[in-house]
Amino acid sequence: MSTPPAGTTKKRLFSRNDYFAPLPIPTGRKPSDVLNIIWRKNEVFLDISNYSIGSAVMVMWPMVMVFLAISYFTRNLNSDISQNILIFGSIIMAPGVFFLILGLFRETPLPVRFNRQRREVCVPRADGEYWIVPWESVTAAATQHSSVSQAGRTTMGLLIIGFENPDPQAKDDNNHFSLGVNCGGGTTAMALWECMRSYMEIGPDAAPEAAALNAGGSLRYYIDYMSDKAKTRGWILTLLWEGVLGVFIFNAPLAQYLQRKKLNPPPDLTYPAIIEWSKPLPPEQWAKRSPELEAAIAKREAELTAQTQPTDNT
Repeated sequence: MSTPPAGTTKKRLFSRNDYFAPLPIPTGRKPSDVLNIIWRKNEVFLDISNYSIGSAVMVMWPMVMVFLAISYFTRNLNSDISQNILIFGSIIMAPGVFFLILGLFRETPLPVRFNRQRREVCVPRADGEYWIVPWESVTAAATQHSSVSQAGRTTMGLLIIGFENPDPQAKDDNNHFSLGVNCGGGTTAMALWECMRSYMEIGPDAAPEAAALNAGGSLRYYIDYMSDKAKTRGWILTLLWEGVLGVFIFNAPLAQYLQRKKLNPPPDLTYPAIIEWSKPLPPEQWAKRSPELEAAIAKREAELTAQTQPTDNT
């Protein structure tokens, strides 16, 4: 599969594609795990996943509240309309609720594991299969699409991380796997990609810590969380956003409960060969960057340095 070089951007009227890899050069953005995709991090490997049942709750719950609110406020105007709104809302929400409930009873998908000492990536597949993919062959791109309507401009986007099956004899339907993160594209996608790139190319300290997947389990957690937010937002905005909107509009307590139920602890890779593959190596056995990547990173870092230096107009 042909992929444009890292650093390439393709723009159209209502879309934009930014390519970050292969040859994972710096994007210029600070790594930020805004969607809690990091499940584990240590000196050897980083586990990444796009699985988030809590996000599904926080997307669907506002829609439920909208239908209930419209039905409630129209009940005295026309009871038939109020009832029809409830029926219509139930029809719209039923598939999403069904798949959400179904997801609660399914096994949590395994994470993708990035091994920085071997410079390889373990990609779990179906039926106990897994791929070991060279880090420098991984592709990454952010795609962003916009639409314009009477309500204004709406933008959606993904971070797409691609892996090629290293088996040359693999069937056509088992040649490629993509991990998509619904982040809106753009700079957010860059920040998420930098979590992986910085970990692999700089070190564990350069990447954010793993998400607190056991968070939200007590009242003490919410108090500490809101106190921390109040330091930057103030208590009025914190109570409005985290309290009123977070609880009643997005139902954050339910989202965090389900997330904790499914991901505490997060699933691990238990293949015997991968357990061995995930063990630390002596530093002298660590894999090195390719000369091509070394040159590409040096060139990109020089470009970023030039961009940050003030222009001399004298």
